[in-house]
Amino acid sequence: HEREHDREISELAAKHAEEMEKLRAELKEEQRHLLDELRQQMAATHRAEHEQAQLQSQALHSLELEALRLTLNNMHTSQLELTQSNLRKEKETALMELREMLNDKRAQEVAILQSRHQMEWEKIKEQYLKEKDDL
Repeated sequence: HEREHDREISELAAKHAEEMEKLRAELKEEQRHLLDELRQQMAATHRAEHEQAQLQSQALHSLELEALRLTLNNMHTSQLELTQSNLRKEKETALMELREMLNDKRAQEVAILQSRHQMEWEKIKEQYLKEKDDL
Protein backbone atom coordinates (compact mmCIF):
# COMPACT_ATOMS: atom_id res chain seq x y z
CA HIS A 1 0.00 0.00 0.00
CA GLU A 2 2.88 2.32 0.82
CA ARG A 3 4.59 1.58 -2.48
CA GLU A 4 1.40 2.28 -4.33
CA HIS A 5 1.04 5.48 -2.43
CA ASP A 6 4.66 6.43 -3.29
CA ARG A 7 4.01 5.55 -6.92
CA GLU A 8 0.88 7.76 -6.99
CA ILE A 9 2.86 10.56 -5.37
CA SER A 10 5.61 10.07 -7.98
CA GLU A 11 3.04 10.09 -10.77
CA LEU A 12 1.33 13.13 -9.29
CA ALA A 13 4.71 14.88 -8.90
CA ALA A 14 5.64 14.00 -12.49
CA LYS A 15 2.21 15.12 -13.69
CA HIS A 16 2.56 18.28 -11.61
CA ALA A 17 6.04 18.93 -13.04
CA GLU A 18 4.72 18.28 -16.55
CA GLU A 19 1.78 20.63 -16.02
CA MET A 20 4.08 23.25 -14.52
CA GLU A 21 6.36 22.94 -17.57
CA LYS A 22 3.32 23.27 -19.84
CA LEU A 23 2.12 26.30 -17.91
CA ARG A 24 5.58 27.86 -18.06
CA ALA A 25 5.67 27.29 -21.84
CA GLU A 26 2.16 28.78 -22.19
CA LEU A 27 3.15 31.69 -19.97
CA LYS A 28 6.31 32.30 -22.02
CA GLU A 29 4.28 32.12 -25.25
CA GLU A 30 1.70 34.52 -23.82
CA GLN A 31 4.50 36.82 -22.66
CA ARG A 32 6.05 36.74 -26.16
CA HIS A 33 2.64 37.42 -27.67
CA LEU A 34 2.00 40.31 -25.27
CA LEU A 35 5.49 41.67 -25.91
CA ASP A 36 4.90 41.54 -29.67
CA GLU A 37 1.56 43.31 -29.25
CA LEU A 38 3.21 45.90 -27.01
CA ARG A 39 6.00 46.43 -29.55
CA GLN A 40 3.44 46.83 -32.33
CA GLN A 41 1.41 49.27 -30.25
CA MET A 42 4.55 51.22 -29.38
CA ALA A 43 5.59 51.29 -33.05
CA ALA A 44 2.08 52.43 -34.06
CA THR A 45 2.13 55.07 -31.32
CA HIS A 46 5.58 56.19 -32.42
CA ARG A 47 4.41 56.44 -36.05
CA ALA A 48 1.30 58.36 -35.00
CA GLU A 49 3.38 60.73 -32.85
CA HIS A 50 5.86 61.16 -35.69
CA GLU A 51 3.05 61.91 -38.16
CA GLN A 52 1.50 64.31 -35.66
CA ALA A 53 4.85 66.05 -35.21
CA GLN A 54 5.23 66.28 -39.00
CA LEU A 55 1.72 67.74 -39.33
CA GLN A 56 2.46 70.26 -36.58
CA SER A 57 5.76 71.10 -38.24
CA GLN A 58 4.01 71.57 -41.58
CA ALA A 59 1.31 73.69 -39.94
CA LEU A 60 3.98 75.80 -38.23
CA HIS A 61 5.88 76.10 -41.51
CA SER A 62 2.65 77.15 -43.26
CA LEU A 63 2.01 79.74 -40.57
CA GLU A 64 5.55 81.06 -40.87
CA LEU A 65 5.19 81.27 -44.66
CA GLU A 66 1.85 83.09 -44.28
CA ALA A 67 3.43 85.51 -41.80
CA LEU A 68 6.32 86.13 -44.21
CA ARG A 69 3.86 86.59 -47.09
CA LEU A 70 1.85 89.11 -45.08
CA THR A 71 5.00 90.95 -44.02
CA LEU A 72 6.23 91.05 -47.62
CA ASN A 73 2.80 92.20 -48.78
CA ASN A 74 2.81 94.99 -46.16
CA MET A 75 6.32 96.03 -47.16
CA HIS A 76 5.31 96.01 -50.83
CA THR A 77 2.21 98.09 -50.06
CA SER A 78 4.29 100.58 -48.05
CA GLN A 79 6.84 100.80 -50.87
CA LEU A 80 4.05 101.38 -53.41
CA GLU A 81 2.52 104.10 -51.23
CA LEU A 82 5.92 105.76 -50.83
CA THR A 83 6.56 105.56 -54.58
CA GLN A 84 3.10 107.01 -55.31
CA SER A 85 3.73 109.82 -52.84
CA ASN A 86 7.12 110.59 -54.42
CA LEU A 87 5.64 110.51 -57.91
CA ARG A 88 2.81 112.81 -56.80
CA LYS A 89 5.34 115.28 -55.35
CA GLU A 90 7.47 115.13 -58.50
CA LYS A 91 4.36 115.67 -60.63
CA GLU A 92 3.30 118.65 -58.51
CA THR A 93 6.80 120.12 -58.72
CA ALA A 94 6.93 119.60 -62.49
CA LEU A 95 3.48 121.18 -62.88
CA MET A 96 4.51 124.19 -60.81
CA GLU A 97 7.70 124.61 -62.87
CA LEU A 98 5.71 124.29 -66.11
CA ARG A 99 3.13 126.81 -64.85
CA GLU A 100 5.90 129.27 -63.95
CA MET A 101 7.57 128.72 -67.31
CA LEU A 102 4.26 129.26 -69.15
CA ASN A 103 3.52 132.38 -67.09
CA ASP A 104 7.00 133.76 -67.90
CA LYS A 105 6.51 132.99 -71.59
CA ARG A 106 3.07 134.61 -71.54
CA ALA A 107 4.47 137.67 -69.81
CA GLN A 108 7.21 137.90 -72.52
CA GLU A 109 4.64 137.51 -75.30
CA VAL A 110 2.40 140.15 -73.70
CA ALA A 111 5.41 142.50 -73.45
CA ILE A 112 6.30 141.83 -77.11
CA LEU A 113 2.68 142.38 -78.18
CA GLN A 114 2.48 145.59 -76.16
CA SER A 115 5.71 146.76 -77.71
CA ARG A 116 4.42 146.01 -81.24
CA HIS A 117 1.12 147.62 -80.44
CA GLN A 118 2.94 150.71 -79.18
CA MET A 119 5.11 150.80 -82.31
CA GLU A 120 2.11 150.42 -84.59
CA TRP A 121 0.31 153.08 -82.63
CA GLU A 122 3.26 155.38 -83.02
CA LYS A 123 3.40 154.59 -86.74
CA ILE A 124 -0.30 155.25 -87.20
CA LYS A 125 0.02 158.43 -85.17
CA GLU A 126 2.93 159.59 -87.35
CA GLN A 127 0.98 158.72 -90.50
CA TYR A 128 -1.97 160.60 -89.16
CA LEU A 129 0.14 163.64 -88.32
CA LYS A 130 1.86 163.44 -91.68
CA GLU A 131 -1.46 163.24 -93.53
CA LYS A 132 -2.78 166.06 -91.43
CA ASP A 133 0.25 168.15 -92.33
CA ASP A 134 -0.18 167.22 -95.97
CA LEU A 135 -3.76 168.30 -95.90
